[in-house]
Amino acid sequence: MSDDVNRIRDVINITDEISPTFCLAKWHHTSIYMYSGQTHSCYHPRPHDISVEEIKINPSALHNTLTKKKERAEMLVGSKPKGCQYCWNVEGLGNDHISDRMIRNSSIYTPERIKEIVDSPWDMNINPEYIEMAFSNECNFKCGYCHPAVSSSFYAEIKKHGPFHMVKNHALDIDYIKKMEEDENPYIDAWFRWWPEMSKTLNILRITGGEPLLHKSTWRTFDELKADPKSHLEININSNLGVKNSLVKKLAEEVNVLLKDNCIKKFKLFSSMDTWGARAEYLRTGLKLPVWEENLDTFVRTAKSPVTFMCTFNILSVTSFISFLEKVLEWRAKYDAVIPIFDDKFPETRKIRFDTPYLKEPLQYDMHILPKDEYLEHFDKILKFIDDNRDESDCKKFSNLEYEKFRRVRDYFASHNYDEQKVLEGRRDFYRWFTELDRRRGTNFLETFPDMENFWNECKSLNNNIIATDKGK
Repeated sequence: MSDDVNRIRDVINITDEISPTFCLAKWHHTSIYMYSGQTHSCYHPRPHDISVEEIKINPSALHNTLTKKKERAEMLVGSKPKGCQYCWNVEGLGNDHISDRMIRNSSIYTPERIKEIVDSPWDMNINPEYIEMAFSNECNFKCGYCHPAVSSSFYAEIKKHGPFHMVKNHALDIDYIKKMEEDENPYIDAWFRWWPEMSKTLNILRITGGEPLLHKSTWRTFDELKADPKSHLEININSNLGVKNSLVKKLAEEVNVLLKDNCIKKFKLFSSMDTWGARAEYLRTGLKLPVWEENLDTFVRTAKSPVTFMCTFNILSVTSFISFLEKVLEWRAKYDAVIPIFDDKFPETRKIRFDTPYLKEPLQYDMHILPKDEYLEHFDKILKFIDDNRDESDCKKFSNLEYEKFRRVRDYFASHNYDEQKVLEGRRDFYRWFTELDRRRGTNFLETFPDMENFWNECKSLNNNIIATDKGK
């Protein structure tokens, strides 16, 4: 059996015959944000508005928006929707780099799906194979690179202190943010009207947030599944694992009931973690690592379910990411015997997984504002650590796909350059942002990241130069 990397390349050879820009995600993947009434097909393009009037008539318009339909039409003729630029950039690196377009095509490819798309009009309505959705922005964390539209705690902080004073990036004005209660939300109403039909063919439902364990609609979804089982359906939950242990235990017990009674096919838990130690707690305000590890252990031992860590690789991950990878190896060794084989098709699949998408905004967290001559060596060390501990046949080691995903992050950092003005803006905002963040949250950047002192001082100097120039006018 070929490994994940070869399987991805086999499928892309087939789908590229339709169009070299073809991405099944435009048809069969969707992310829906009920609290803001927006959607996109994956996290790369910016989300766009869903028409309230249209979902009253056609609840599938939560996914089948006119914007998406036009992008589907572009792809079918080989054009590149501009919102998908990240994948075009990755593919442009050469060296057989694997883009998220390729990964998604591989994950949901079937000949039947391809035939349906090719034989149907571009503006057809379609029930997706994969849905990622969030009922609410209620969250007990306020991660630095997050946004008040996605975190109620962050929203409250901005409401108390006001927006950050930045050059022009990620100032976090909250006046435009839609705030809707779950019980009065037309998008949630449309969701549960669409559910009976859409769930018949849906394969994966991933509930995000906010923190979904704090959302009443998450638990309502479990009740719907117990009342009307979907034995073909996989349920995924994105949790920060920073809630009360009782909620994590409740989740694990619900999962066990759903699986035991054949209400769902399988379940997976996802949790975000971008580095380890005090640096992780600094990055993800609200995180307490002892609580997080206790919750991880409770879930794994109670539900005996796989866990995937989403590592949004950002500027604060660079110098310490190996410390997190060491923990991944530790958890794989610890839980390998606890979690049974959960994938009949690919039984070698790791039970503790991680993924490394890289963060593109806000700019002050973007790795590309770092000086490459000083920081590229950290990327090389991370890649070497993964390679030195890589063994496709050993579930306790890193896989080829994990290696390839970080190789593209490393190569993208090495080869992709912003223009000088954008770099200057990002560096000035870096100093302004973390200075103000420390003031608001009682933290200390340099105590937490002493190995970034030179970069900090450079960013500080850029701001001091602006102040001096302004005074001289």
